[in-house]
Amino acid sequence: MTAPRIAHGGGIAAAAARFGGRPEDWLDLSTGINPNPVALPPVDIAAWHRLPDRHRQDAARAAAARYYGAPKAQPLPVPGTQSVIQLLPRLIAAGRRAAVLAPTYGEYARVLGNAGVAVDCVESLDAVTDAHGLVVVVNPNNPDGRLVPRDALLALHARVSATGGLLVVDEAFGDMRPETCIAPLAGEGMPGLLVFRSFGKFFGLAGLRLGFVIGEAAVLDRIEDGLGPWAVSGPALTIAAALMAADTSGIRHDIAQRKAALDAALAGAGLAVAGGTGLFSLVDHAAAAAIHEGLCRHHILVRPFDYNPRWLRFGLAPDAASDARLAAALGAVMG
Repeated sequence: MTAPRIAHGGGIAAAAARFGGRPEDWLDLSTGINPNPVALPPVDIAAWHRLPDRHRQDAARAAAARYYGAPKAQPLPVPGTQSVIQLLPRLIAAGRRAAVLAPTYGEYARVLGNAGVAVDCVESLDAVTDAHGLVVVVNPNNPDGRLVPRDALLALHARVSATGGLLVVDEAFGDMRPETCIAPLAGEGMPGLLVFRSFGKFFGLAGLRLGFVIGEAAVLDRIEDGLGPWAVSGPALTIAAALMAADTSGIRHDIAQRKAALDAALAGAGLAVAGGTGLFSLVDHAAAAAIHEGLCRHHILVRPFDYNPRWLRFGLAPDAASDARLAAALGAVMG
């Protein structure tokens, strides 16, 4: 039986249809994306006119290797890491189980289960056994920000790879904490390790649909073959090559300021932050459902979770005026 589709963040049009207002007038805090997209670099007309030439992919891969500090790999550009999640069932040996460190991004268990793979959603790495041919760790985790230390990930990789298995570490939210990431260790000489990185979250360009996968060339070749030719557009490759080669310290600084402002607004409303990353905060509250609906009536969308009715995820607002709007709405809802 196919598992139902997951309701992710976003969905402003549906929220506006239910609660009123024009979608463009809503404040969307339901996703973990930089609310201030970076300025786009120039894109030559040939990138739009021609199918993506190999030199564009080579330039993006070289820039990504430097950006992620991965000297042993040439990261593979993909049309969003969700596209590679869809291919994971091809990378697990028949008859072996998968383990997903949970709770986490729900598409891993859904995609694997729909493909007929037996999936164990485990709460501890100690629950991973030799029966697991594929192990998924989202690190830092979405939505609670759980962070598994690099040493623990390396120990887990040693166990998984010893049985011919594959460890997938999803670092979609890792850009704000590069010192915690395992991407620099992935590549040649590290069989059984695959790292996923998002591009659009940190740079605020999620609509570009771009991510990178870091691992041994043989595994990346299988993924590239599964995606088919010209999977990533020429403009996306050109933009990535330019932005990843630029100084990103200003982006980190601005995101950190936006995160501090969000947490101040939550604290002002009496809401304690239970977790999160640099791009979102998680609130645990008994009245989460009422808070979510109340904010919707103020045309502010945050992310609820069907598997934990106490949780709400708040993304970053783009500016001080939006911070004030959120604070005022929370004051009305909580009051």
